[in-house]
Amino acid sequence: MNIERITPAEALERLRAGAALVDVRESHERVTGFATGALGIARADLEADPRSALPDVEAPVLLICQSGGRSLKAAEALVQAGYRRVASVEGGTTRWIAEGLPLTRPDIDVDFYDRYSRHLRLPEVGEAGQRKLQAARIAMVGAGGLGSPAGYYLAAAGIGTLVLADDDVVDRSNLQRQILHTDARIGTPKVESARIALSALNPQVKIEAFPERVTAANVERLIADADVVIDGADNFPVRYLLNDACVKLGKPLVYGAVHRFEGQVSVFDAGRDRGHAPCYRCLFPEPPPPEAAPNCAEAGVLGVLPGVIGLLQATEAIKLILGQGESLTGRLLHFDALGMRFRETRLRADPHCPVCAAGREFPGYIDYVQFCAG
Repeated sequence: MNIERITPAEALERLRAGAALVDVRESHERVTGFATGALGIARADLEADPRSALPDVEAPVLLICQSGGRSLKAAEALVQAGYRRVASVEGGTTRWIAEGLPLTRPDIDVDFYDRYSRHLRLPEVGEAGQRKLQAARIAMVGAGGLGSPAGYYLAAAGIGTLVLADDDVVDRSNLQRQILHTDARIGTPKVESARIALSALNPQVKIEAFPERVTAANVERLIADADVVIDGADNFPVRYLLNDACVKLGKPLVYGAVHRFEGQVSVFDAGRDRGHAPCYRCLFPEPPPPEAAPNCAEAGVLGVLPGVIGLLQATEAIKLILGQGESLTGRLLHFDALGMRFRETRLRADPHCPVCAAGREFPGYIDYVQFCAG
């Protein structure tokens, strides 16, 4: 199909003579600047219903995009729809700007559209999804091995508020895997070190830092307003406490754990789906004896392993906020770093679970340290 191609200068001349100029880029692209006088109509919308914006098929129509490719495709669609005087602007808005032609820049949050431009191009995210992320509040317990990669990518993704809880301080032995922290911040509370790093990456994210050990006395205060809770803890008492609190408050819990060369990830969402989605206690009704589950300080851990597991946790949290994809609810994902293999175990809700069984009243918090000590 032979579509007329014109320069930006020719387009400006025809625009001033009465032709309609239509910018067929997406709305998030146009906010950074568009040809003065252009109508903003995304290509898909224009092709779906061209006559709502351009009722006269005999009137001259000029189409412009970023560099000329999409406008040419849109022009072909208009010609097929019966429009007779259609032209595409070669070089698009990029060339229009380079030639110094009149440009309109809306009064908008440029940082938002620049920073998240790659998200905005995904139909599954777009501006509506990015605004969901911006309004979201995620509570992350632990600012160590798992919290470091999860925190970095959640902040980069534009989560509006990150609540960090950890009572530990940065130690030199942490730096092999806990990438939020630096040698210069040894001795600093981990949540403060994390706040510095995450704010430097994305100053638009609000960081609420609590240098506290999570206990039954403060857990609800820390997670009550969260949309998603991330378990970055390294001990069983906190894992069971977080599970129970999330079941009681109806919060999805993104679980992660690492040991030597292996890791696990899942989503426990029993609080919102009683009797169907399992909780952590459905998987581990009782904690293993201490000698069977040494922590990282005792058993060691491959430094990159928490990076893999923490990134998977961040991915699950973002999917939950967006309402996209299939979460790990009801599935336990195992990762073997030495074999470079993933395997999956299906999980079922325990109908006799003391915490999440359908119709069961919340039994109250227990002495989790004593419980895990056997």
